[in-house]
Amino acid sequence: MQLHHIIAGICTISSLINFSIKAQELQAPLDLPILLSGNFGELRSNHFHSGIDFKTQGVEGKPVHAVQEGYVSRISVSPWGYGNGLYLTHPDGTTTVYGHLQKFSKKIANYVKEQQYLQESFNVNLTLTPDIFPIEKGEIVALSGNTGSSGGPHLHFEVRNTKTEEVIDPLEFFKNKITDTRPPKIQGIMIYPMPGKGIVNGSNKKQELKLVTAKNGKQAITGKLEAWGEIGLAIKAYDYMDNTTNIYGVKEIVLQADSQTIFHSCLDVYAFDENRYLNSFTDYEVWKDKRSFYMKSFIEPGNHLRFIASENRGILTINEPREYHLIYKLSDIFGNTTQLSIWIKGKEQIIPQPNMEGAELFHWGSDNRFGAKGIRLTIPKGNLYDDLLFRYSVKEDSTALSATHILHNHPVPLHKAGQLSIRLQSDTLNNKQQYGIIRLQNGRASWIGGTYKNGWINADIKELGNYAIRQDSQAPTITPINKETWISKQIISFRLSDNLSGVQSYKGTIDGEYALFEMNNKSVISYHFDKERLQLGKHLLELTVTDACGNLAFYSYTFNWK
Repeated sequence: MQLHHIIAGICTISSLINFSIKAQELQAPLDLPILLSGNFGELRSNHFHSGIDFKTQGVEGKPVHAVQEGYVSRISVSPWGYGNGLYLTHPDGTTTVYGHLQKFSKKIANYVKEQQYLQESFNVNLTLTPDIFPIEKGEIVALSGNTGSSGGPHLHFEVRNTKTEEVIDPLEFFKNKITDTRPPKIQGIMIYPMPGKGIVNGSNKKQELKLVTAKNGKQAITGKLEAWGEIGLAIKAYDYMDNTTNIYGVKEIVLQADSQTIFHSCLDVYAFDENRYLNSFTDYEVWKDKRSFYMKSFIEPGNHLRFIASENRGILTINEPREYHLIYKLSDIFGNTTQLSIWIKGKEQIIPQPNMEGAELFHWGSDNRFGAKGIRLTIPKGNLYDDLLFRYSVKEDSTALSATHILHNHPVPLHKAGQLSIRLQSDTLNNKQQYGIIRLQNGRASWIGGTYKNGWINADIKELGNYAIRQDSQAPTITPINKETWISKQIISFRLSDNLSGVQSYKGTIDGEYALFEMNNKSVISYHFDKERLQLGKHLLELTVTDACGNLAFYSYTFNWK
């Protein structure tokens, strides 16, 4: 299939999926002028942004309306992710999602609370049949908030294909309500000689090109740019909208070489199981080191994102002593575009071969296994995006539970997981659950965990890096907050923390009966006096908190509610 046919296909997928929903006008979910703090497909850590974020004027509590008729099909409550999340399924085959809500409408909130007490858990994920909560278009279903993994008050909104769970760009349904005349802007260009196959300015290392912007806004690349063999490019860019200072993700990227399109990305639909391909779509090492997203315009063989297409995987072959003309074209959903010309001089140069000394070749299309003293690593097929010259080293420490095993010399993401086993040098704990693998980054340890077997700890890992074994035999910490005001304000609050493995669960009771403690994303839990379940008089509060290693902390408090 020719590339222009592929490109036409990836740019019309969402149009086909959305055909029925486009036929009707969607009501805006908020009674506010539409301004966005985030758009669809923005690049985030390990995932693409699956919806759009409506601004709520910096406050919580704005009424949230159903954008069309349907029924409540799912309700989720968590201190993380979407926080209070509501899912409405509609007759046209779509489901809309409303996230980070402050609270649900009264009838929904009552139902949720009843289920939380039945399950004895603040975290719930409830699936509902159509007859429980039918919803009319425009009905107020919640108030906007800042719950879950939210960086400030806003409404996260999604449109999904109900049958497949694929997410679709919702901005298409609100275009007529938004003014946007600002094009995307390029922030940087990176060039990549393919290992053993290309060279740029005498080097086989990736290089950031010098980008300058004139007073009229026109951008250009400066400096010498000579290359030979196979090269790829990557681009850092943001989009902008009228009436805001926010930055957004770029919807569409085209790279042409001598007037032929060699790469095209049109981010308008994807499935959740594609999320981690973002780590191949972008330069993962630059993201980890500098928190900067460079989007590759070449496709690694293990990257199966549906919204990208290419000729020869987007890799340009420079094999003639002439000028090669490349053009980047970036577009947003409103048709605003920007472009940048890049001229590369073809100059024959000796292409150095990769240094194989001390390295082991891992193939992206097969299972890979590695073993050394005290360590075993398996990376199943489908977890590497490209071939890897894997390098291993170790830092011995006879006083530690294990050596520190350095799995490769720079960060490498795995699409799902690899299996890592590390042997204990000293196995003295009776409670083997207190052992776990840790990841060491910039002097900090993050708990991976794992299971014990015959002196080894086995765990799944999501990326290559520095790993060792630690023990966590310390119970979590329970810290009362504003204890002197608990009775007067009728709210009992604690901050929960743990030294290493993290708080796994908690349970509060009053007089032996379950008490609902709500948790926020700062690990603060709060019990609001419930007049339907708590009588006036003397009561015994008991709180048990468990970490991921099974260490228990306990707190009790007697209070008199007069």
